[in-house]
Amino acid sequence: MLLQKPTSRRKFLLGSLMALPLSDLVFKGLTAAQAAEMAAPELTDYKPGFFSADEWQFILAATDRLIPAGGKGKAPGALETNVPIFIDQQLHSDFGQEIYMQGPFDVHAPATMGYQIPYYPQQIYKLGIKLVNQWSQGTHQKPFHQLSQQEKDDALTQMNKNGIDFAALGENNMKASHFFSQLLSDTKHGYLADPMYGGNKGMKAWIAIGFPGARASYMEWVKQHNIPYPLGPVSVKGERA
Repeated sequence: MLLQKPTSRRKFLLGSLMALPLSDLVFKGLTAAQAAEMAAPELTDYKPGFFSADEWQFILAATDRLIPAGGKGKAPGALETNVPIFIDQQLHSDFGQEIYMQGPFDVHAPATMGYQIPYYPQQIYKLGIKLVNQWSQGTHQKPFHQLSQQEKDDALTQMNKNGIDFAALGENNMKASHFFSQLLSDTKHGYLADPMYGGNKGMKAWIAIGFPGARASYMEWVKQHNIPYPLGPVSVKGERA
């Protein structure tokens, strides 16, 4: 006979909440957005499906510096909105390996020529993290996630400007700026996408920027400039913040 692990109070409450219709979730002051935030994975408890333990530490550290918490209006950062989870889930899905891949490729081609890397997004992350950590070990004698905040910012800046020479580290098909561009783009997407994709936990990013989300109609507000939008955002699933 198999013994089931004891259910935590949090998991029990979440299971009870998610079993209720959306309209019934607004009880005792609990909004659907708050219930959805509770149901979202806790970053500290999340087990990556794509990244290894060391790669996960890199993603946590890098996204935290790309969108740090406490910006204008004390906006939430990448970690508060589960951006790393978004990236991990996207790469673990078909997105990580479904992209048009037909050569020839020219890593030195101008940006106007489009995607010029012979790697899927999954491969870009695996190689990029490995090479940046290799550079960090050689330069600072420790991996990227153990650097100080200033050192991390400097490393990200060098990635963006190709100050980290991937070719010197044995990689001739991808520049550091290619990896940085992919990482930055996915971080932005995870921060601003609908919560159903794993990021933007509790629609915190939308609340911070005043974005109405997937409301059916707000045309009456389009021409009203410099007036704060009074209604909170709504997710694709109908969750309201």
